[in-house]
Amino acid sequence: MAVLSEALTQILIPVAAFIGIGFALLQWLLVSKVKVSADYGKKDGYKDKLIEDEEEGPEDVDAFIKCSEIQNAISVGATSFLFTQYKYLGVFMGAFAVIIFLFLGSVKGFSTQSEPCTYNPGSLCKPALANAMFSTIAFLLGALTSVLSGFLGMKIATYANARTTLEARKGVGKAFITAFRSGAVMGFLLAANGLLVLYVSINLFKLYYGDDWEGLYESITGYGLGGSSMALFGRVGGGIYTKAADVGADLVGKVEKNIPEDDPRNPAVIADNVGDNVGDIAGMGSDLFGSYAESSCAALFVASISSFGITHDYSAMSYPLIISAMGIVICLITTLFATDLAEIRHVSEIEPSLKRQLLISTILMTAGIAVVTFFALPSEFTLFNFGTEKAVKNWHLFFCVSIGLWAGLVIGYTTEYYTSNAYSPVQDVADSCRTGAATNVIFGLALGYKSVIIPIFAIAIAIYISFSLAAMYGIAVAALGMLSTIATGLAIDAYGPISDNAGGIAEMAGMSHKIRERTDALDAAGNTTAAIGKGFAIGSAALVSLALFGAFVSRAGIKTVDVLTPKVFIGLIVGAMLPYWFSAMTMKSVGSAALKMVEEVRRQFNTIPGLMEGRAKPDYANCVKISTDASLREMIPPGALVMLTPLVAGTLFGVETLAGVLAGSLVSGVQVAISASNTGGAWDNAKKYIEAGASEHAKSLGPKGSDPHKAAVIGDTIGDPLKDTSGPSLNILIKLMAVESLVFAPFFAAHGGLLFKLL
Repeated sequence: MAVLSEALTQILIPVAAFIGIGFALLQWLLVSKVKVSADYGKKDGYKDKLIEDEEEGPEDVDAFIKCSEIQNAISVGATSFLFTQYKYLGVFMGAFAVIIFLFLGSVKGFSTQSEPCTYNPGSLCKPALANAMFSTIAFLLGALTSVLSGFLGMKIATYANARTTLEARKGVGKAFITAFRSGAVMGFLLAANGLLVLYVSINLFKLYYGDDWEGLYESITGYGLGGSSMALFGRVGGGIYTKAADVGADLVGKVEKNIPEDDPRNPAVIADNVGDNVGDIAGMGSDLFGSYAESSCAALFVASISSFGITHDYSAMSYPLIISAMGIVICLITTLFATDLAEIRHVSEIEPSLKRQLLISTILMTAGIAVVTFFALPSEFTLFNFGTEKAVKNWHLFFCVSIGLWAGLVIGYTTEYYTSNAYSPVQDVADSCRTGAATNVIFGLALGYKSVIIPIFAIAIAIYISFSLAAMYGIAVAALGMLSTIATGLAIDAYGPISDNAGGIAEMAGMSHKIRERTDALDAAGNTTAAIGKGFAIGSAALVSLALFGAFVSRAGIKTVDVLTPKVFIGLIVGAMLPYWFSAMTMKSVGSAALKMVEEVRRQFNTIPGLMEGRAKPDYANCVKISTDASLREMIPPGALVMLTPLVAGTLFGVETLAGVLAGSLVSGVQVAISASNTGGAWDNAKKYIEAGASEHAKSLGPKGSDPHKAAVIGDTIGDPLKDTSGPSLNILIKLMAVESLVFAPFFAAHGGLLFKLL
């Protein structure tokens, strides 16, 4: 038995979750000390304390009022979009919950009789109807937690953006801390909420299931399905929203009218800033929550049919949850390094500080994993391995989790190398802009394809080692290892859009050039960290979906998946096509929405007298409406493609073909996702490299408005839907199809393959 007792495990997990929530609230309190109201400044003499820049002068109160107004407009826009989106998703959730209940309930004809267990036929398990009901409840809980994660993240980001702008007047260090703390609020709330809801669900379900752990953890997989299905629509809808506005604002504003990014005269500028919050923050939050929920569910499901579940060893069974709990504590210590222990004094220190966060959390977490593995697991045990039992020692699992964690770091650093303008790949892309947009596009695509090599080797090594040591359970905990530092990963990731918004607010409020330079530096570092975040999301998705694939194969009773059988091979080749079909849908959606946006922005510039001279105000609301309508309408077809494929494949063609589809989509989806994200990130930073003009080489390509700069803007615009819509949504595609197949596996195993039965 494990050293850690059941009672202690029951205490430690929720305590860690509450520590995470408490720490998030503390960070939020510290951010809220920065005031964004104009009268506050007048009453309190706050004005004198806030301004250290002599160049500001009389416009101080004006800037306060403007910042406050812009922040309010962004917040209202983001909130109203998410509420509208959640109305649609509420209907979908209800309908899909009914489908889950009907499909799973019909496995044994809605009988309420106990039946022999699938993996342990000697003992009796709860009826299939109970599994249907609890899977549905778990699905709804996962969906609600996912929505909550995204919504809270968006609220915090829109609360912090103007505060970051105002802090930038005191210096870059203060602004960095405000943006980073706000990111940490989101990271810790998400990690803690995800853990807490899962822990509470397991304990409540246990009241009914009692000793039937196989049924209990099978129904818990619904939690992962709920989390990911909401994330898909959040990511796709948010991605279409943000990129339609971004492309429209850039093409007319920067290329045609030659006005700066985020210029208040640009009608699409508010929609663009709202988009950062609904796509990059709310979408990313739901996405990483989905990965976390699914990797936990996959690990718990495989453990429940291994010796942990059969001997009812609660501490060993809760190993995935204890790792996540340890992760929250480790990330808390790591965050202090960025906010309290080391101060940033110069622009060049921003990116290294964010990279250090990754390294510190990985090193500390490795020690944390060793502690958890030693105390929570028995020294020897057996794990389910496709019908046989594999004998495993506890230090094997230490290596499985650690290799996932370190593979995540390798993917993060590789992504940073290919997307940061501090290194040669992006500088080469920037240099190619000399000869126009075409060469820029060629170089950018080549960079994206090349950036796939190292991450794929890292994932392959992690899969081989973890599978050799601990079968499918090893892969599931390797995915958890990669996500164990999710609080820090999300803090770094959310920091990017917050800084981006802060820069936009500085430009719109008409603040001085010096402040805009500071927010630009924060934003450029944020671009790279956002790319690192996407790398993590894609890498973990590959491991998670493989673990879920293994669980599905076990649950569906498939002995081997043989590529040479025609049933499997047709699935494989169709599955490999799906990421392309899905990307085509999302890219086209962004293109058609951007087309409408460009026409609207041009119309306003042509018909509103005095708009270019700054005498008249643009109609921001109309552009927000175009983005909102487009994203709500266009998110449905790609979402339907992903949600219906497993149902159609499993019901009509059976479990073997579906296994092929899952394997095919995993293998091709990971490549397409990494290359799309990195190509887009590199184009964006090549443009920023030329704009900043920090080196002699960059100066020779600039300034803003030069031909190379215009070529860079075109590259950036093409990259926008790649890096913020198609790329990041693909990792949800591969996870979601796998978890959905696992949840519906009992139905497919009993009634699937209708077409082949008829033939």
